[in-house]
Amino acid sequence: MINVTKTFFPPIEVYQKLLERIWQNQWLTNRGELLLELEEKIKKYLNLDNILITNNGTIPLQIALKLLANGGEIITTPFSYVATTSSIMWENCTPIFVDIHPEYLTIDETKIEAAITDKTSAILATHVFGNPCHVEAIYALAQKYNLKVIYDAAHCFGVTYNGKSIFEYGDVSTCSFHATKVFHTGEGGAVFTNDKELQHKIFYSHNFGHNGPLDFHGLGINAKISELQAAMGLSVLPFMEEILNGREKTVGFYNENLNLDKIQTLKLREGTNWNFSYYPIVLESENALLEVMDKLKEKDIFPRRYFYPSLNKLNYVAGPKMPISESIASRILCLPLSAEYKEEDLNIITNIINNVVC
Repeated sequence: MINVTKTFFPPIEVYQKLLERIWQNQWLTNRGELLLELEEKIKKYLNLDNILITNNGTIPLQIALKLLANGGEIITTPFSYVATTSSIMWENCTPIFVDIHPEYLTIDETKIEAAITDKTSAILATHVFGNPCHVEAIYALAQKYNLKVIYDAAHCFGVTYNGKSIFEYGDVSTCSFHATKVFHTGEGGAVFTNDKELQHKIFYSHNFGHNGPLDFHGLGINAKISELQAAMGLSVLPFMEEILNGREKTVGFYNENLNLDKIQTLKLREGTNWNFSYYPIVLESENALLEVMDKLKEKDIFPRRYFYPSLNKLNYVAGPKMPISESIASRILCLPLSAEYKEEDLNIITNIINNVVC
C-alpha cells in the first residue's frame, strides 16, 4: 500500500537511547529535559530566537485566537485544513472568507481589504502546502487597520522566505509536528512570536495559566507535550537533510514525468526556499480526479483530496460562495510523497495520471 505520505521512522535504537534517558530522569511531561533540548535544537536548526512546542498544531491557533481575536471577525482562507476554520469557530469568532489566488493557492491579498469591517480583529491566513502568503501586503493591511495577523504554517517546517524563517512573519505563527509532516514528534506542534509580552501570555496559556505551582497569571489550557514525543522529535531532527533530499528527489521525478501541459501544479512564491511538503496537482475536472483516484486505488495507491471541501462549504459555517477555492478544492489531489517511495511505484502513479489526462 502506498499512501499520500509515509511517516519517517528514525532507527529504533536512536529512539530507545532517548527513552533510556526518560527512564533515568523519571520525568514524563511538564517540560522535561528532552523537550527543552528539542526546543533549543529546533531554534538552532531554524535560526530562530523562540519556539514553544505544543501537543498538536491546532491548539496554538486556538490560543492565538483567544489572546488576539477578542471574539471578532477573522478574515481567513477557505482553502486550508478544517482546523483553520474550526479553531475560529471554537473560539467564538466569526470566519470571514476571502477567495484564493488561483496559482499560489494562498489567500488573495488583493481581496482582503474589501472584507474588513469595524468588527474585524485579525487575519488568519494559511501558507498552503508550505507556500508563503503575500506577507508584505498582509502586513501593510494589518498596520493600516490595526489588525493582528496569525499564520497557519502547519506545513512550513524549514521553509524560508526572503532569507528568513517563515515563522518570523505575523504576530503569531504556528506549525504542526504531526506524523504526516516533514518533521514530526508523532503528534505535536509549535507556536512562534517575536513579541516578548505575547510570548509570555502564550506560554502561561499553554499550561493552565500557571504562574508557579499555586498561582495563576490568567486563563489557560493544557497544550503541553510529553517527553516521549520530544524523544521522537530529537530522533527525527538529525535526519532532516536525508528527509528533505529524498522528498526533493520525488518532487523532481513528478516534475519530469507528469504531463504538466494538462496538469496544474503549485506555483511557489518568488523568494521561497521550499520544504517539499506536498505535491498537489489540479486536474481539468472533478471527473478526471475521481477517475485517477479509482485507477490508483486498483493498484493499492491512495492519494488524498487535500484540501477538500472548500471550508466555506462546511455545514457549520454560513459562508458565501468562493468560486476559485471551490473549483480548486473539487479538482486538487495530493500525490504520494515521501523520501522512501521507490521509482517503480512513482512510475505507476505518473503513468496512470498521464493516461487519464492525455
